[in-house]
Amino acid sequence: MTGKKEPSDSRRNVAHYEIDRMLPPGRVEIPEPRQDTPEQNTPEQNTAGQSMMEARAQYVEMAIQQAIRRGEFDNLPGAGKPLTNLERGYDPDWWIRQKIEREKITGLGPPALTLRTENVELDARLDQAHSEAAVTAILNDFNSRVVSARRQLQGGPPVVTPTRDVEGQLTLWRDRRAARSEAARQERDREAAALAAMTWRERRRARSR
Repeated sequence: MTGKKEPSDSRRNVAHYEIDRMLPPGRVEIPEPRQDTPEQNTPEQNTAGQSMMEARAQYVEMAIQQAIRRGEFDNLPGAGKPLTNLERGYDPDWWIRQKIEREKITGLGPPALTLRTENVELDARLDQAHSEAAVTAILNDFNSRVVSARRQLQGGPPVVTPTRDVEGQLTLWRDRRAARSEAARQERDREAAALAAMTWRERRRARSR
């Protein structure tokens, strides 16, 4: 294949990888070499003078083009979307962290990763608590496990998860709780105003739903 090299295309690259991965080694249909020319009777070339690598590349490229025309590589996951986590620095354990976050695995993996995942979800967990005593207990348990993980000398990635200031978190918890209560009150007021503006027939239909 000669001529100007085409620019890289993401769909083509994905298709090339998928087809090349599924293709068993050496399984390219190449005509049998002729017996009357010993110099061509080698496993590295076919009768058209192509190397097996060139023939394999040609086969894969043809399969890719056919798959693209059929639309098999349209709407791939993540197509047209920005790459995630670009704002984060390099993390050698990124694949473990993403697996834990994606599959919501708890209690597995080194503390550096499990605590990091727990820290991300800690506010939502605190918001489910119904009292300041429960919030305090959750925060004290979390902080103690962070401190304990920092003191361990068993290797693994370093623990960079910070502890939480209990008093500061209690203040934020109260603020979030008050905001939710106010939002619920406003919603009830809107519903009551909408109900008052209805006729008695409309109110009866609304209550019967």
